[in-house]
Amino acid sequence: MARNSAEALARILKAIADPTRLQLLSMILGHEPGGVTVGDLVSQLAFQQPTISHHLKILHDAAIVTRRQEGRTVIYTLAEDFRGPVSDILR
Repeated sequence: MARNSAEALARILKAIADPTRLQLLSMILGHEPGGVTVGDLVSQLAFQQPTISHHLKILHDAAIVTRRQEGRTVIYTLAEDFRGPVSDILR
């Protein structure tokens, strides 16, 4: 494996290797294809909005989730390239 490929994979694994982020990915996958809002996730987890937003930012920065703005609401979905792999991991 080339060094740059190894570094890219390590960033992705680091982003996923957190219990809260695994829960978030599971919930986002469960809400596909429409996506999920931070409010939806806060209502299902025992964390406040800033904590959820922090974890979603890490997943977004790693390009694992995408976000789109609909008015004042932000909708999160799994990035197309990660739908299969995340589904496999969460089995």
